[in-house]
Amino acid sequence: MTTTQSTDTPQSPAQSAGRREWIGLAVLALPALLISMDMSVLLFGLPFISASLKPSATQQLWIMDMYGFALAGALITMGAIGDRIGRRKLLLVGAGAFSAASIAAAYSTSASMLIGTRGLLGLTAATLGPSTLGLIRTMFRDEKQRKTAIAIWTGAFIGGITIGPIVGGVLLDHFWWGSVFLINLPAMALLLLLGPALLPEFRTPAAGRFDVLGAILTFGAVLPTVYGIKQFAVDGASTTALVSLASGIALAIGFVVRQITAKHPLIDVTLFRNRKFTVPMGAQIVGSFCIMGFALFNTQFLQSGKGYTPSRRRCGRWPRCRSCRSRWASPAPSPRRSVRLT
Repeated sequence: MTTTQSTDTPQSPAQSAGRREWIGLAVLALPALLISMDMSVLLFGLPFISASLKPSATQQLWIMDMYGFALAGALITMGAIGDRIGRRKLLLVGAGAFSAASIAAAYSTSASMLIGTRGLLGLTAATLGPSTLGLIRTMFRDEKQRKTAIAIWTGAFIGGITIGPIVGGVLLDHFWWGSVFLINLPAMALLLLLGPALLPEFRTPAAGRFDVLGAILTFGAVLPTVYGIKQFAVDGASTTALVSLASGIALAIGFVVRQITAKHPLIDVTLFRNRKFTVPMGAQIVGSFCIMGFALFNTQFLQSGKGYTPSRRRCGRWPRCRSCRSRWASPAPSPRRSVRLT
């Protein structure tokens, strides 16, 4: 395993990426696909989980959201760690941990356990995203090739969000709800097998000391804020909700101040002064919020309210499809009759 200590300056055309780099890009697209797919794969699975684990309404929200919140809270930290220990090393360690967390989530025996394992999935997924993008920058020095590689990575990420409900619906038609997590294992196995041979190692030269306090603040600001919002929705303006919201906001402010004053910050906060960065980022946040909220409401209404099977909901956009219509006539499968892999 060699370590590449290259700078981030563009290479000449003679140093453009070859076949090995493009095959390596296909390997890097797998984590991007799974990271986003795990955000939406449970949209069809929640009624089955509710029947099996009996979670409360608040626990159902945590089951759906814990993955994304843990992922968001740890992204900056994991990116900084990868710069210091090596992006390929972090990617491979994260792939192994992601596989273990997927197995634990699939065989969860309670709602609390599933929430915890979804959090572990988010933490381990946070090691994959920054590592893959960092390695793409290392492997593709030619600016034109790099743009193409990032576009392919982005397409895989968006594709995961799109096919997540489809894959989940297919699996839930034939297996128990835990199967939606086991779909991660073949792709992670392929990454662990091919990654050491195809992907270069890279550490950022002179990265500086790791900002431990900044890492604590960036993760600590997410969960209290989210918890406060959820409690506000359940109990109104209760003491718990207000204290949690105030704590999260205070930690977020502390994180920003820390990044401004730290000698080696985790992120350059001056990026947010650039409108070309902040406007698209804000639009993406609002769009993601609306899309995921509508998708969650839509799937639960059609399954729990209308009694549609995952196949009927999955094919709902093509009501004239004969193959779909034949499946629509079947009643929703009972979770107790699902096939469980043991």
